[in-house]
Amino acid sequence: MTRILISADMEGATGVTWPADCLPGTPEWERFRPLFTSDVNAAIAGFFDGGADEVLVNEAHMSMRNLLLEQLDDRARMLTGRHKALSMVEGVQHGDIDGIAFVGYHTGAGDEGVLAHTYLGNSLTGVFVDGVRASEGLLNSLVVAEYGTPVVLVTGDDRTCADARGYAPDAPAVAVKEYVSRYAAVCRTPARTAADIRAAAARGAALAVRHEPAALATRTIEIEFDAEHLAGAATIVPGVEQTGPRRVAYEAPTMYEGIRCFKAVTTLVSAAVEEWYG
Repeated sequence: MTRILISADMEGATGVTWPADCLPGTPEWERFRPLFTSDVNAAIAGFFDGGADEVLVNEAHMSMRNLLLEQLDDRARMLTGRHKALSMVEGVQHGDIDGIAFVGYHTGAGDEGVLAHTYLGNSLTGVFVDGVRASEGLLNSLVVAEYGTPVVLVTGDDRTCADARGYAPDAPAVAVKEYVSRYAAVCRTPARTAADIRAAAARGAALAVRHEPAALATRTIEIEFDAEHLAGAATIVPGVEQTGPRRVAYEAPTMYEGIRCFKAVTTLVSAAVEEWYG
């Protein structure tokens, strides 16, 4: 029995290049929801082509209510909505997921890439794990490794695919667009990207084999902000210490704890951002 979890983000979906394209409630978001769903459906179809028995899609973008359930491949199930213990990779902690796909992902805060950011659209200028700049893909890969689940597919822009080679070198990666600037890309049509995603997912299904969970290790996580008052706001979370005018750090005994603390920090910081000046 092979079970696949798809963590579906939207900034890295086919055609998406502008904040409004993935901002819930805008006309642009409504336009791109079917393209986002198309990318996910292509991955679902590919995994079943490759021999998967079950596919669960976890909504991972903003409101976590973006995919069109009525257009989803009937063979899959979808976890939608917010306030989940592991957010973007919810479900992996049950220990029965053989492989995870990062569909519609993007590069991290401070890096080149279409709509590059880490959790917050702005305010964060860098996130680092043990000194290494971390995207959401890297952060989530470290979490799922603690449950023995390999990353078996990554889709996004070409810079996202390059980033994935650092944390999932064996996983097929599909560039649905080519980076020009943070808000511009050379895009391919949904028919072409769907074909490539489906083929890559079929190959990735063969990699969906649980392995021994990664050894637990204390990690140092650092977060850099674009304003000093946000660093102060972050220190409300126990264990988070200010290490510079715009930087904080904390230690986490596991990445499960690390990602949950990170979520708490970003939630508090987003509430401390003021209109116009941040």
